[in-house]
Amino acid sequence: MLKLTNVKKSFGQNMVLKGIDLHVKKGEIVTIIGPSGSGKSTLLRTINFLEQAEEGTLELADMSVNMHRASSKEKIGIRKMASMVFQNYNLFRNKTALENVMEGLTVNNDYSKEEASKIAKHRLEQVGLSAFEESMPSQMSGGQQQRVGIARAMALRPEVILLDEPTSALDPELVGEVLSVIKTLANEEVTMLIVTHEMAFAREISDRVIFMDDGKIVDEGTPEHMFENSDNLRLRSFLKRIA
Repeated sequence: MLKLTNVKKSFGQNMVLKGIDLHVKKGEIVTIIGPSGSGKSTLLRTINFLEQAEEGTLELADMSVNMHRASSKEKIGIRKMASMVFQNYNLFRNKTALENVMEGLTVNNDYSKEEASKIAKHRLEQVGLSAFEESMPSQMSGGQQQRVGIARAMALRPEVILLDEPTSALDPELVGEVLSVIKTLANEEVTMLIVTHEMAFAREISDRVIFMDDGKIVDEGTPEHMFENSDNLRLRSFLKRIA
């Protein structure tokens, strides 16, 4: 459903992605773990064309795109099918929770305001925020803002949701509420590609776990394989260090 072939990305002389090959099946939940600087977030950003890869092919649903030569139309098409949930929420500060969720529907997908409002209300209800429809981001906690971000991604009914360390900016006591919402999505068989530093969460929610290091996929497999049975010394060292 989502397939990446030989994706390469550099910043100046620093090659951050060194030929990534990845296939995510429809309904599959894949988490990406690894040390800081290994290329995890950059990989998600290249899928969503927030960063432009120098090389590689992206296949999503019925689209196949050269990631270096993608046209504006192709980028918009991919973004409609691959919604992004950011580390730092990225909400419009001058819009209510409801307006934030409606924005992508009215601007990029040509829904009427009435249709967009109905969809947005439903998605906010799904993440437990019906009472906050008219709240501004400054009036909500970090966890609530991130849940608005998840509702916004869900509203577009994408083929895949990309979550870039969705709990990294949260106070520890707020992490659980966001992880709970993501687990609810998992139960609905939403396809997700998640960069996370929450190892217990990755182990619990994943169909497959990918370990990245130095711009490459070093190991991958079921949670049981990755956290208990892998003989990859680099992975075992990483897990031991963060335990």
